[in-house]
Amino acid sequence: MGRSIETEILIDARPADVWAVLSDLDRYEEWNPFIVAARGQLSPGSKLKLTLRAGKTSVKIGPKVTVADPDHELRWLGHLGIPGIFDGEHVHHLEPTEEGTTYKQSEEFGGMLIPLMGRLLKDTAAGFRAMNAALKERVEGSAVRS
Repeated sequence: MGRSIETEILIDARPADVWAVLSDLDRYEEWNPFIVAARGQLSPGSKLKLTLRAGKTSVKIGPKVTVADPDHELRWLGHLGIPGIFDGEHVHHLEPTEEGTTYKQSEEFGGMLIPLMGRLLKDTAAGFRAMNAALKERVEGSAVRS
């Protein structure tokens, strides 16, 4: 049994401008209400150290980067404990449009604990939407137009 969350927002900036903010993990604590702390290298196989805030719950995870394609996609896979208990594949996708960039954030969840995670998944969806809005504000406030 799996679950997914998908959100998107239009950002009035080039994908390179969005990527510059999205890939600057050390500054997440300055603007990101969902991923409140982030450390690591964005290269496939690298392990990240993330602190997520979903509702009143804070969770520390150590996902592995699976895709880091500048200006296009960032993807990682994380597990709660051992694989199969509660797993999540998180995707940040940037798509250029005439109006700027469509930023899509999604996650596919799987594992035995999915039936017990309803509240956490609902809070996570709200966290995605808050992060999307904060990313839009951060990028549009600092983007240099060419």
